[in-house]
Amino acid sequence: MLHLPILRWGVPYRSVNQVVTPHFRTREPFVSMSQANLGLIRRDLLRQGEARAALQRIPVADLVAMAGRAANHFLNDTLPLDPDSGTTQTPQQYIEQVSATTGMPFSNVRRNMLKVHGVLDKVDEVLAGLTRGLDLSVLDSGYGTVRSQMLSFFPRTEALGVVLPSNSPGVHSLWAPATVLKMPLVLKPGSAEPWTPLRLINAWIKAGAPANAYGYYPTDHAGGNEILRSTGRGMVFGDVGSTKRWKAEGGRVEVHGPGYSKVVIGPDLADQWEQYIDVIAESISNNGGRSCVNASGVWVTKHADAIAEALAKKLATVVPRAADDEAAILAPFADPETGKRISAMIDGDMNGDAGDARDVSASVRDADPVLRSLGEGGRVTTVHGGTYVLPTIVRCDASHPLANREFLFPFASVVQVPASDLPECLGPSLVVTCISNDPAFRARFVASPHVDRLNFGPLSTTQIGWDQPHEGNLFEHLYARRAIQRLA
Repeated sequence: MLHLPILRWGVPYRSVNQVVTPHFRTREPFVSMSQANLGLIRRDLLRQGEARAALQRIPVADLVAMAGRAANHFLNDTLPLDPDSGTTQTPQQYIEQVSATTGMPFSNVRRNMLKVHGVLDKVDEVLAGLTRGLDLSVLDSGYGTVRSQMLSFFPRTEALGVVLPSNSPGVHSLWAPATVLKMPLVLKPGSAEPWTPLRLINAWIKAGAPANAYGYYPTDHAGGNEILRSTGRGMVFGDVGSTKRWKAEGGRVEVHGPGYSKVVIGPDLADQWEQYIDVIAESISNNGGRSCVNASGVWVTKHADAIAEALAKKLATVVPRAADDEAAILAPFADPETGKRISAMIDGDMNGDAGDARDVSASVRDADPVLRSLGEGGRVTTVHGGTYVLPTIVRCDASHPLANREFLFPFASVVQVPASDLPECLGPSLVVTCISNDPAFRARFVASPHVDRLNFGPLSTTQIGWDQPHEGNLFEHLYARRAIQRLA
């Protein structure tokens, strides 16, 4: 069985206490992870200053060059996995191992791998966007002159602590540039996806970054809380319940939770809705529906019933396939009971007293003998050794609980509202794709404080430019600007 060590500021450590993650299909033990206890984490985090000093000595230009090499190593090279046992990991093994513990199809893992590679490979462009074109060499001395104006920035912390999820490797693109910003990383990997952060660390080390700039601590919930508590700046991924306490930290911990992303068709293009079914379906189903940028709502001013029917038929073609099938999109749930609970939650909301709601996808499946047999009479099916939840489109009113819900599979509600209610009725939304050519209608979305990312035109909600802020700005999270002047 494979083993993954703790990295104590770059030094591998095998713990007596280990947790085993099974293969999602066979449920046989697949990988054992050494676990870091609270005492070990507290002891190690007393050395954050040493890790920061190691990165401070390296010019930013050299770190940018390292990022390019790290991108190549991450994508193409065989990298260490457990130095004690001599275990290594090829790129194909990485893809198969992520799939084994998360259930993601190989094609989805590969796409996410390319996403992480792209951020590191173009890190200078990414950071230029986040810093509005700042010459990052100002971080070498702490101050400098840009366009005849003196600027100074100071670090808000000595290390960035990150509590990571297990749903998709693409989220690691958010913290990947931290090394270029001279910030050590203290990472708690997700229990089902420990592979990507460890591979990224080893790619950076092979590229020349100091090993003692990285801490990798598989641990329990309490250990994750200790990492966020003991680092000056943090980043946490999770659902509303698990991230609630960190929202009260006043921005010290950046919270990445459900996105409640949406596609909106404005009244001026409402009658042309058929042109946009493909991009809406892509927004819902890309990456198996597991990303916070997947659309979970489609809000329109007319034709809602027809749009829901068309989407249900389009997404009915997204069916479970073998993990190595290049056409695979859907991912099974590593724990079969999770998929069943999610389906039961949807049914509970459908049958509640909150108003009318209709599972349009169920009607489509019932009308097709092949789909009906696949779904075993419902939206949950067990095939290819995994338990899947089939794509679901629900038609409901804006007041219904399912109008603003998000699940880890392709799910979306279709809601019809008056144009005058948009965008206020949407609620907080990570991404909104606004399909409209009306300047006045667009202006209301630009002015809304509840829209984090805004796409104009038929762009998928999953089409992300990493040089734009995403639930916060990594540079501004790690650095603050101070006033500075000197005698001429």
